[in-house]
Amino acid sequence: MIKPHGGDILKPLFIENLEERNALIEESASLPDLVLNSAAAANAVMLGAGYFSPLEGYMNLKDTLSVSEKMQTESGLFWPVPCVNRTNDVSQIKEASVIALRDPNVAGNPVLAIQNVEAIETLSDKEINRITEQIFGTLDSGHPGVKTFKNSGKYLISGSIKVLNYSYFESEFSDTFRTAVEIRNQIKINNWRTVVAFQTRNPMHRAHEELCKIAMDSVGADGVLIHMLLGKLKPGDIPAEVRNAAIRKMVELYFPKNTAMVTGYGFDMLYAGPREAVLHAVFRQNAGCTHLIVGRDHAGVGDYYGAFDAQTIFDDIAFTDFLDIEIFKADHTAYSKKLKKVVMLRDVPDHTKEDFVMLSGTRVREMLAAGKDLPEEFARPEVAKILMSYYQQEGNL
Repeated sequence: MIKPHGGDILKPLFIENLEERNALIEESASLPDLVLNSAAAANAVMLGAGYFSPLEGYMNLKDTLSVSEKMQTESGLFWPVPCVNRTNDVSQIKEASVIALRDPNVAGNPVLAIQNVEAIETLSDKEINRITEQIFGTLDSGHPGVKTFKNSGKYLISGSIKVLNYSYFESEFSDTFRTAVEIRNQIKINNWRTVVAFQTRNPMHRAHEELCKIAMDSVGADGVLIHMLLGKLKPGDIPAEVRNAAIRKMVELYFPKNTAMVTGYGFDMLYAGPREAVLHAVFRQNAGCTHLIVGRDHAGVGDYYGAFDAQTIFDDIAFTDFLDIEIFKADHTAYSKKLKKVVMLRDVPDHTKEDFVMLSGTRVREMLAAGKDLPEEFARPEVAKILMSYYQQEGNL
Protein backbone atom coordinates (compact mmCIF):
# COMPACT_ATOMS: atom_id res chain seq x y z
CA MET A 1 0.00 0.00 0.00
CA ILE A 2 1.10 3.56 -0.70
CA LYS A 3 3.00 5.11 2.22
CA PRO A 4 1.53 8.02 4.16
CA HIS A 5 2.92 11.46 3.45
CA GLY A 6 6.17 12.28 5.24
CA GLY A 7 6.89 8.86 6.73
CA ASP A 8 6.32 5.13 6.84
CA ILE A 9 3.42 5.14 9.29
CA LEU A 10 0.27 7.20 9.64
CA LYS A 11 0.22 9.48 12.69
CA PRO A 12 -3.39 10.16 13.74
CA LEU A 13 -3.64 12.38 16.83
CA PHE A 14 -6.90 10.93 18.16
CA ILE A 15 -6.36 9.23 21.54
CA GLU A 16 -7.53 5.67 20.91
CA ASN A 17 -6.92 4.39 24.44
CA LEU A 18 -10.20 4.89 26.31
CA GLU A 19 -8.60 5.12 29.74
CA GLU A 20 -6.14 7.78 28.58
CA ARG A 21 -8.87 9.65 26.74
CA ASN A 22 -11.17 9.71 29.79
CA ALA A 23 -8.28 10.93 31.96
CA LEU A 24 -7.64 13.80 29.51
CA ILE A 25 -11.33 14.70 29.44
CA GLU A 26 -11.31 14.83 33.24
CA GLU A 27 -8.12 16.92 33.22
CA SER A 28 -9.61 19.34 30.69
CA ALA A 29 -12.23 20.50 33.19
CA SER A 30 -9.54 22.30 35.19
CA LEU A 31 -7.60 23.74 32.25
CA PRO A 32 -7.81 27.24 30.78
CA ASP A 33 -9.95 26.92 27.67
CA LEU A 34 -10.51 28.41 24.25
CA VAL A 35 -13.56 28.08 22.01
CA LEU A 36 -12.09 27.42 18.57
CA ASN A 37 -13.28 28.94 15.34
CA SER A 38 -14.77 26.42 12.89
CA ALA A 39 -11.65 26.27 10.71
CA ALA A 40 -9.37 25.43 13.67
CA ALA A 41 -11.87 22.82 14.87
CA ALA A 42 -11.88 21.25 11.40
CA ASN A 43 -8.07 21.18 11.47
CA ALA A 44 -8.22 19.33 14.80
CA VAL A 45 -10.59 16.73 13.34
CA MET A 46 -8.31 16.22 10.33
CA LEU A 47 -5.27 15.89 12.62
CA GLY A 48 -7.12 13.42 14.81
CA ALA A 49 -8.27 11.34 11.85
CA GLY A 50 -4.77 10.99 10.39
CA TYR A 51 -5.53 12.98 7.24
CA PHE A 52 -2.98 15.64 8.20
CA SER A 53 -0.22 13.17 9.11
CA PRO A 54 2.63 13.70 9.96
CA LEU A 55 1.72 17.08 11.52
CA GLU A 56 1.64 17.00 15.32
CA GLY A 57 -0.53 20.05 15.85
CA TYR A 58 -0.96 23.69 14.90
CA MET A 59 1.81 25.61 13.13
CA ASN A 60 3.77 28.53 14.56
CA LEU A 61 4.33 31.82 12.72
CA LYS A 62 7.56 30.75 11.00
CA ASP A 63 5.97 27.58 9.62
CA THR A 64 2.80 29.44 8.65
CA LEU A 65 4.75 32.01 6.65
CA SER A 66 6.99 29.35 5.11
CA VAL A 67 4.08 27.10 4.08
CA SER A 68 2.20 30.05 2.61
CA GLU A 69 5.20 31.19 0.59
CA LYS A 70 6.78 27.94 -0.59
CA MET A 71 4.54 25.07 0.58
CA GLN A 72 7.16 23.75 2.99
CA THR A 73 7.60 24.04 6.74
CA GLU A 74 10.85 25.40 8.16
CA SER A 75 12.05 21.80 8.57
CA GLY A 76 11.35 21.05 4.89
CA LEU A 77 8.10 19.08 5.17
CA PHE A 78 5.95 19.63 2.08
CA TRP A 79 2.58 21.12 3.10
CA PRO A 80 0.36 23.32 0.89
CA VAL A 81 -1.89 25.21 3.34
CA PRO A 82 -1.10 26.36 6.91
CA CYS A 83 -2.70 24.27 9.66
CA VAL A 84 -3.38 26.92 12.29
CA ASN A 85 -5.31 27.81 15.42
CA ARG A 86 -6.20 31.51 15.37
CA THR A 87 -8.28 33.69 17.65
CA ASN A 88 -8.89 37.33 18.51
CA ASP A 89 -8.96 36.80 22.28
CA VAL A 90 -6.18 35.15 24.29
CA SER A 91 -7.00 36.77 27.64
CA GLN A 92 -7.97 33.44 29.22
CA ILE A 93 -4.97 31.45 27.98
CA LYS A 94 -2.00 33.82 27.64
CA GLU A 95 -0.10 32.41 30.64
CA ALA A 96 -1.10 28.77 30.07
CA SER A 97 1.15 25.94 28.90
CA VAL A 98 -1.71 23.50 28.32
CA ILE A 99 -5.24 24.46 27.22
CA ALA A 100 -8.55 22.79 26.46
CA LEU A 101 -9.87 23.45 22.97
CA ARG A 102 -13.66 23.68 22.84
CA ASP A 103 -15.83 22.80 19.84
CA PRO A 104 -17.73 25.77 18.33
CA ASN A 105 -20.00 23.52 16.28
CA VAL A 106 -21.55 21.39 19.04
CA ALA A 107 -24.04 22.60 21.64
CA GLY A 108 -22.39 23.35 24.97
CA ASN A 109 -18.93 23.63 23.37
CA PRO A 110 -17.52 20.30 24.64
CA VAL A 111 -13.75 19.81 24.69
CA LEU A 112 -12.50 18.66 21.30
CA ALA A 113 -8.78 18.48 22.02
CA ILE A 114 -6.00 19.34 24.47
CA GLN A 115 -3.19 21.58 23.22
CA ASN A 116 0.32 22.07 24.52
CA VAL A 117 0.97 25.75 23.94
CA GLU A 118 4.31 26.25 22.22
CA ALA A 119 3.77 29.95 21.56
CA ILE A 120 1.15 32.64 21.18
CA GLU A 121 2.22 34.98 18.40
CA THR A 122 0.61 38.03 16.83
CA LEU A 123 -0.05 38.26 13.11
CA SER A 124 0.24 41.74 11.67
CA ASP A 125 -2.34 42.93 9.15
CA LYS A 126 0.41 42.87 6.55
CA GLU A 127 1.21 39.22 7.35
CA ILE A 128 -2.46 38.22 7.26
CA ASN A 129 -2.85 39.83 3.84
CA ARG A 130 0.33 38.23 2.54
CA ILE A 131 -0.68 34.75 3.73
CA THR A 132 -4.20 35.19 2.38
CA GLU A 133 -3.00 36.23 -1.07
CA GLN A 134 -0.49 33.38 -1.25
CA ILE A 135 -3.10 30.76 -0.35
CA PHE A 136 -6.12 32.10 -2.22
CA GLY A 137 -4.50 34.14 -4.98
CA THR A 138 -6.68 37.15 -4.10
CA LEU A 139 -7.60 39.55 -1.30
CA ASP A 140 -11.13 40.06 -2.61
CA SER A 141 -13.51 39.90 0.36
CA GLY A 142 -16.19 38.55 -1.99
CA HIS A 143 -14.25 35.29 -2.04
CA PRO A 144 -15.80 33.13 0.74
CA GLY A 145 -12.48 31.57 1.73
CA VAL A 146 -10.71 34.93 1.90
CA LYS A 147 -13.44 36.41 4.06
CA THR A 148 -13.31 33.49 6.52
CA PHE A 149 -9.52 33.37 6.66
CA LYS A 150 -8.96 37.09 7.14
CA ASN A 151 -11.49 37.20 9.99
CA SER A 152 -10.11 34.17 11.85
CA GLY A 153 -8.04 36.16 14.36
CA LYS A 154 -4.75 37.96 14.83
CA TYR A 155 -3.29 35.59 17.44
CA LEU A 156 -1.64 32.36 16.36
CA ILE A 157 -1.54 29.59 18.98
CA SER A 158 0.95 26.88 18.06
CA GLY A 159 1.71 23.51 19.59
CA SER A 160 0.95 19.80 19.58
CA ILE A 161 -2.54 18.51 20.28
CA LYS A 162 -4.32 15.38 21.51
CA VAL A 163 -7.73 14.89 19.92
CA LEU A 164 -10.57 13.55 22.07
CA ASN A 165 -13.43 13.22 19.54
CA TYR A 166 -14.45 13.94 15.96
CA SER A 167 -16.88 16.79 16.66
CA TYR A 168 -20.34 16.33 15.15
CA PHE A 169 -19.13 14.33 12.16
CA GLU A 170 -19.13 10.91 13.80
CA SER A 171 -22.63 11.29 15.28
CA GLU A 172 -24.38 13.12 12.42
CA PHE A 173 -22.73 11.15 9.61
CA SER A 174 -22.09 7.78 11.27
CA ASP A 175 -22.60 5.87 8.00
CA THR A 176 -20.25 8.10 6.04
CA PHE A 177 -17.58 9.78 8.18
CA ARG A 178 -14.38 7.74 8.15
CA THR A 179 -10.85 8.44 9.31
CA ALA A 180 -7.79 7.92 7.14
CA VAL A 181 -6.99 4.93 9.36
CA GLU A 182 -10.38 3.34 8.68
CA ILE A 183 -10.16 3.92 4.93
CA ARG A 184 -6.70 2.37 4.77
CA ASN A 185 -7.99 -0.65 6.69
CA GLN A 186 -10.96 -1.02 4.33
CA ILE A 187 -8.70 -0.78 1.27
CA LYS A 188 -6.69 -3.70 2.70
CA ILE A 189 -9.86 -5.70 3.36
CA ASN A 190 -11.04 -5.01 -0.21
CA ASN A 191 -7.63 -6.10 -1.49
CA TRP A 192 -7.44 -2.97 -3.63
CA ARG A 193 -3.96 -2.08 -4.86
CA THR A 194 -4.72 0.86 -7.14
CA VAL A 195 -7.28 3.30 -5.76
CA VAL A 196 -8.63 6.46 -7.38
CA ALA A 197 -9.95 9.24 -5.13
CA PHE A 198 -12.81 11.49 -6.23
CA GLN A 199 -13.30 14.69 -4.23
CA THR A 200 -16.81 16.12 -4.07
CA ARG A 201 -18.79 18.81 -2.30
CA ASN A 202 -21.74 18.36 -4.69
CA PRO A 203 -24.11 15.57 -5.68
CA MET A 204 -22.71 13.39 -8.46
CA HIS A 205 -24.31 13.68 -11.88
CA ARG A 206 -23.71 11.42 -14.87
CA ALA A 207 -20.55 13.30 -15.80
CA HIS A 208 -19.05 12.71 -12.33
CA GLU A 209 -20.06 9.05 -12.36
CA GLU A 210 -18.50 8.46 -15.77
CA LEU A 211 -15.40 10.47 -14.86
CA CYS A 212 -14.75 8.07 -11.97
CA LYS A 213 -15.19 5.10 -14.31
CA ILE A 214 -12.99 6.65 -17.02
CA ALA A 215 -10.23 7.33 -14.47
CA MET A 216 -10.49 3.83 -13.01
CA ASP A 217 -10.26 2.27 -16.44
CA SER A 218 -7.38 4.52 -17.49
CA VAL A 219 -5.15 3.68 -14.48
CA GLY A 220 -6.36 0.10 -14.00
CA ALA A 221 -7.82 0.83 -10.58
CA ASP A 222 -9.43 -1.79 -8.36
CA GLY A 223 -11.73 0.76 -6.75
CA VAL A 224 -12.69 4.40 -6.29
CA LEU A 225 -12.91 6.32 -3.04
CA ILE A 226 -15.80 8.77 -3.40
CA HIS A 227 -14.78 11.15 -0.65
CA MET A 228 -17.23 13.89 0.22
CA LEU A 229 -16.67 16.93 2.34
CA LEU A 230 -19.00 16.94 5.36
CA GLY A 231 -18.07 20.29 6.92
CA LYS A 232 -19.13 23.87 6.36
CA LEU A 233 -19.79 25.12 2.84
CA LYS A 234 -20.80 28.45 1.35
CA PRO A 235 -24.48 29.47 1.28
CA GLY A 236 -26.34 27.80 -1.58
CA ASP A 237 -24.32 24.58 -1.63
CA ILE A 238 -26.34 21.38 -1.18
CA PRO A 239 -26.31 19.97 2.40
CA ALA A 240 -24.22 16.90 3.16
CA GLU A 241 -27.17 14.65 3.98
CA VAL A 242 -28.74 15.29 0.54
CA ARG A 243 -25.44 14.72 -1.27
CA ASN A 244 -24.87 11.58 0.73
CA ALA A 245 -28.26 10.10 -0.17
CA ALA A 246 -27.87 10.94 -3.87
CA ILE A 247 -24.34 9.57 -4.15
CA ARG A 248 -25.14 6.35 -2.29
CA LYS A 249 -28.12 5.71 -4.56
CA MET A 250 -25.96 6.22 -7.65
CA VAL A 251 -23.25 3.83 -6.39
CA GLU A 252 -25.81 1.23 -5.34
CA LEU A 253 -27.42 1.11 -8.79
CA TYR A 254 -24.71 2.03 -11.27
CA PHE A 255 -21.30 0.87 -9.98
CA PRO A 256 -20.21 -2.79 -10.03
CA LYS A 257 -20.25 -4.31 -6.56
CA ASN A 258 -17.14 -3.73 -4.44
CA THR A 259 -15.64 -1.13 -6.77
CA ALA A 260 -16.70 2.07 -4.95
CA MET A 261 -16.33 3.20 -1.35
CA VAL A 262 -18.52 6.14 -0.29
CA THR A 263 -17.07 8.00 2.68
CA GLY A 264 -16.76 11.53 4.03
CA TYR A 265 -14.28 13.65 5.92
CA GLY A 266 -14.75 16.41 8.49
CA PHE A 267 -13.34 19.63 7.11
CA ASP A 268 -14.61 23.07 6.12
CA MET A 269 -14.29 23.94 2.44
CA LEU A 270 -11.55 26.53 1.86
CA TYR A 271 -12.39 27.33 -1.78
CA ALA A 272 -8.65 27.81 -2.28
CA GLY A 273 -8.57 26.32 -5.77
CA PRO A 274 -5.05 25.14 -6.71
CA ARG A 275 -3.64 25.16 -3.17
CA GLU A 276 -6.61 23.20 -1.87
CA ALA A 277 -6.23 20.68 -4.70
CA VAL A 278 -2.70 19.98 -3.48
CA LEU A 279 -3.98 19.60 0.09
CA HIS A 280 -6.54 17.12 -1.26
CA ALA A 281 -3.70 15.12 -2.80
CA VAL A 282 -1.79 15.04 0.50
CA PHE A 283 -4.64 13.71 2.57
CA ARG A 284 -5.86 11.26 -0.09
CA GLN A 285 -2.36 9.75 -0.05
CA ASN A 286 -2.72 9.52 3.72
CA ALA A 287 -6.03 7.71 3.18
CA GLY A 288 -4.29 5.11 1.02
CA CYS A 289 -5.21 6.32 -2.48
CA THR A 290 -2.75 6.00 -5.34
CA HIS A 291 -4.46 8.54 -7.63
CA LEU A 292 -6.55 11.70 -7.26
CA ILE A 293 -8.91 12.95 -9.94
CA VAL A 294 -8.45 16.69 -10.45
CA GLY A 295 -11.01 18.15 -12.78
CA ARG A 296 -12.23 21.49 -14.03
CA ASP A 297 -12.25 24.25 -11.37
CA HIS A 298 -11.30 21.79 -8.63
CA ALA A 299 -11.98 23.38 -5.20
CA GLY A 300 -12.68 26.70 -6.90
CA VAL A 301 -15.39 29.30 -6.52
CA GLY A 302 -16.73 31.95 -8.90
CA ASP A 303 -14.19 33.14 -11.48
CA TYR A 304 -11.22 33.44 -9.14
CA TYR A 305 -9.25 30.60 -10.77
CA GLY A 306 -8.70 29.38 -14.28
CA ALA A 307 -10.58 26.22 -15.27
CA PHE A 308 -7.48 24.05 -14.99
CA ASP A 309 -5.26 25.99 -12.55
CA ALA A 310 -5.73 23.17 -10.03
CA GLN A 311 -4.04 20.83 -12.51
CA THR A 312 -1.18 23.05 -13.63
CA ILE A 313 -0.08 23.74 -10.05
CA PHE A 314 1.07 20.12 -9.84
CA ASP A 315 3.37 20.74 -12.81
CA ASP A 316 4.59 24.04 -11.37
CA ILE A 317 5.65 22.59 -8.01
CA ALA A 318 7.21 19.34 -9.26
CA PHE A 319 5.00 17.57 -6.73
CA THR A 320 6.49 14.13 -7.49
CA ASP A 321 9.50 15.24 -5.47
CA PHE A 322 7.23 15.40 -2.41
CA LEU A 323 4.23 13.10 -2.93
CA ASP A 324 3.76 9.53 -4.13
CA ILE A 325 0.12 9.94 -5.18
CA GLU A 326 -0.48 10.47 -8.90
CA ILE A 327 -2.85 13.01 -10.45
CA PHE A 328 -5.45 12.02 -13.03
CA LYS A 329 -6.11 15.22 -14.95
CA ALA A 330 -9.70 15.30 -16.13
CA ASP A 331 -10.90 17.34 -19.10
CA HIS A 332 -14.34 18.90 -19.61
CA THR A 333 -16.98 16.19 -19.77
CA ALA A 334 -20.25 16.09 -21.71
CA TYR A 335 -22.77 13.61 -23.05
CA SER A 336 -21.99 12.50 -26.61
CA LYS A 337 -25.05 12.06 -28.80
CA LYS A 338 -22.89 10.11 -31.25
CA LEU A 339 -21.55 7.62 -28.71
CA LYS A 340 -24.54 7.78 -26.34
CA LYS A 341 -22.33 8.16 -23.28
CA VAL A 342 -20.43 10.74 -21.24
CA VAL A 343 -16.97 11.46 -22.61
CA MET A 344 -14.03 13.75 -21.95
CA LEU A 345 -13.80 16.30 -24.74
CA ARG A 346 -10.12 15.59 -25.40
CA ASP A 347 -11.00 11.97 -26.21
CA VAL A 348 -13.39 12.86 -29.06
CA PRO A 349 -11.60 15.30 -31.41
CA ASP A 350 -14.03 14.38 -34.21
CA HIS A 351 -17.01 15.85 -32.29
CA THR A 352 -18.53 19.27 -32.87
CA LYS A 353 -20.52 21.38 -30.42
CA GLU A 354 -23.76 19.97 -31.83
CA ASP A 355 -22.68 16.43 -30.87
CA PHE A 356 -22.84 17.19 -27.13
CA VAL A 357 -25.58 17.64 -24.56
CA MET A 358 -24.59 20.34 -22.06
CA LEU A 359 -26.71 21.79 -19.27
CA SER A 360 -25.79 24.68 -17.02
CA GLY A 361 -26.02 24.25 -13.25
CA THR A 362 -28.46 27.15 -13.12
CA ARG A 363 -30.78 25.52 -15.68
CA VAL A 364 -30.63 22.22 -13.81
CA ARG A 365 -31.58 23.89 -10.53
CA GLU A 366 -34.48 25.65 -12.23
CA MET A 367 -35.75 22.38 -13.67
CA LEU A 368 -35.47 20.58 -10.35
CA ALA A 369 -37.27 23.32 -8.45
CA ALA A 370 -40.04 23.29 -11.04
CA GLY A 371 -40.46 19.55 -10.61
CA LYS A 372 -39.31 18.79 -14.16
CA ASP A 373 -37.48 15.58 -14.92
CA LEU A 374 -33.84 16.01 -15.80
CA PRO A 375 -32.61 14.54 -19.08
CA GLU A 376 -31.15 11.10 -18.46
CA GLU A 377 -27.99 12.31 -20.18
CA PHE A 378 -27.40 14.57 -17.19
CA ALA A 379 -28.59 12.66 -14.14
CA ARG A 380 -29.69 9.17 -13.25
CA PRO A 381 -33.47 9.29 -12.61
CA GLU A 382 -33.13 7.89 -9.09
CA VAL A 383 -30.57 10.58 -8.24
CA ALA A 384 -32.66 13.32 -9.84
CA LYS A 385 -35.63 12.29 -7.70
CA ILE A 386 -33.64 12.84 -4.48
CA LEU A 387 -32.39 16.23 -5.67
CA MET A 388 -35.83 17.28 -6.88
CA SER A 389 -37.30 16.58 -3.45
CA TYR A 390 -34.69 18.88 -1.89
CA TYR A 391 -35.05 21.71 -4.40
CA GLN A 392 -38.83 21.71 -4.21
CA GLN A 393 -38.65 22.59 -0.54
CA GLU A 394 -39.30 26.27 -0.05
CA GLY A 395 -36.31 28.52 -0.53
CA ASN A 396 -33.90 25.95 -1.99
CA LEU A 397 -33.69 27.35 -5.51
